[in-house]
Amino acid sequence: MEIRPFRGYRFGIGRERDVSKVVAPPYDQITPAMQDQLYAMSPSNIVRVTFGKDEPGVDKYARAADILEMWLAEGVWAREEWPAIYPYTQTYTVAGAEVTRRGFVALGEVSDYARGVVKPHERTHAGPKQDRLALLQATRADIGLIFMLVSDPAGELLRDTTPTGEPVAEARDLRGELHRLWRITDEAVIARVRAVMAPRPVIIADGHHRYETAVEYARRHPGAGEKLMAFFPIEAEGLTIVPNHRLVHGVPDFSLARFLDAARPWFDVEPLADPERYQPRNEAPAVVAGNDAARLVLREGAAAQLPWPPSTSPAWRRLAVSILHEGLLRPLLGITDGMLDAKTHVDYTADQSEAVRLAREGRYQAAFLIAPTTPDELQAVIRAGELMPQKSTHFYPKLLDGLVFHRIS
Repeated sequence: MEIRPFRGYRFGIGRERDVSKVVAPPYDQITPAMQDQLYAMSPSNIVRVTFGKDEPGVDKYARAADILEMWLAEGVWAREEWPAIYPYTQTYTVAGAEVTRRGFVALGEVSDYARGVVKPHERTHAGPKQDRLALLQATRADIGLIFMLVSDPAGELLRDTTPTGEPVAEARDLRGELHRLWRITDEAVIARVRAVMAPRPVIIADGHHRYETAVEYARRHPGAGEKLMAFFPIEAEGLTIVPNHRLVHGVPDFSLARFLDAARPWFDVEPLADPERYQPRNEAPAVVAGNDAARLVLREGAAAQLPWPPSTSPAWRRLAVSILHEGLLRPLLGITDGMLDAKTHVDYTADQSEAVRLAREGRYQAAFLIAPTTPDELQAVIRAGELMPQKSTHFYPKLLDGLVFHRIS
């Protein structure tokens, strides 16, 4: 991966280090309630550019461009004097323990997947890419960080990008997790980081739609072949992946009892008294419907009998989401890939307690609780040349928009 430093645009350079009021989650994580909250935090919150509210008769892309130009003219955001790469840390709590994930932000070269430099792990859809391309065309502002994973077994990248001194910016996200940003302008250090990165491929963790949008933009605008990216070592502390539990609705004549009876040829079915505290395994998801809950344990030898899609690898078939989709949702509930693409029958939450509560309240017909994908599983599927089932990963915490951005010349 070819990378280079850049003169980033930042809020309140030299005036305000705490930029919590102007940052926002990635656009695809923002609910209407979160959008209102971000709008209320500051008239300069970056959400007004990245994911502004729809208004009748208003071109939201032109409006975003006008807002950004106003901010730049007024000095709300300003450009750094010197090119830099930006060490970026996220300190957060998982399972009661404090964890820090360390990486750095730079511009990365975009290329077609066929080159093998950038490896995806999920499919994308046309609608979000059209939206992001229209915004990029209007604003020429590269704001949304792509979360990239890179192998760093000897810790070279971590050593060379270790931050020193005080951060130039820091923020608390909407969940209270701490994000901090530093600058490295030393040309020798930057040269070492570029040399280490040059031969290494990267994996997209989050940001497939934004990456493919950047590839299309570069195709239309030769010379604009770089994208704002955050690189994190895959072996280092802090690569937290939480599961996307499934919330099922709209299945005709759904009955938990009939569903469990239909699952018994492949799964042992056991009552589950406390689904909120249950820790699912790949081969042992759980289902909650109303006041009832059950654990489904894939029987020994049954995996070979499941109706797997042809040519899928053993690594793909061992995934929790693969066992759920191919062993339960598709054959027993008739939920196809087309339905998943259309978002007609399944919603998602990374919060297990929320999944249980929504099923208990009857707001969904059932909640399916699954185990998280591990980094090793992710790499095994990618090495096999495959894409993972939809919503297989939820990396936590998300990267923030508005800490630093890049303007395309």
